[in-house]
Amino acid sequence: MTHPSPTPTPSEPIALGDRAMDDLRYIRRTMERGQAFTAVPGWGGVAMGMTALAAAVIAWGRSDPDAWLTVWLVEAAAAIAVGVTAIRAKARRSGTSVLTGAGRKFLLSFLPAATAGVLLTGALWRAEAYDLMPGAWLLVYGVSVVAAGTFSVRIVPVMGLAFMALGTVALFAPGPPDLWLAAGFGGLHIGFGAVIARRHGG
Repeated sequence: MTHPSPTPTPSEPIALGDRAMDDLRYIRRTMERGQAFTAVPGWGGVAMGMTALAAAVIAWGRSDPDAWLTVWLVEAAAAIAVGVTAIRAKARRSGTSVLTGAGRKFLLSFLPAATAGVLLTGALWRAEAYDLMPGAWLLVYGVSVVAAGTFSVRIVPVMGLAFMALGTVALFAPGPPDLWLAAGFGGLHIGFGAVIARRHGG
């Protein structure tokens, strides 16, 4: 005599709302991983370039190397302030987060080489190798931009490569240091910033 199989106990139903929220979270995480960080500020880059040109005029011809270095360190602080403000403003307008998804990857990719540049500046200052600073700054900044640009629009790593090329020339070719810095942190920022602003919404 056969016995009827036991009736399966239905599993506890999953609330439709919870399932939908889980799906939305998964979709959002997937989209964040695939998105490019588009809050790189074009007009902010132009403004950074203008501060560099002003610094080049102020620093030109200074006989005291420490006074020269101070001018460019102040310019670097001003450029960082302008860049951070511009990135936050553009991210806010576009609804992009700087601290999550592609924005976080962009930031974390930029910082290691930038930190190395700060340490390298200290080492060159101790060695009184002021003539190597422009090339080193341009080269390291270019590396930072190339690395971060992996998670941004295509023109950003191209800009980084341009900085690297100019920095390489500045390291091995004689020339006024302020001219190299004006051409890089001034000219390249202004040129590429204008293109980014036109193609990618400011």
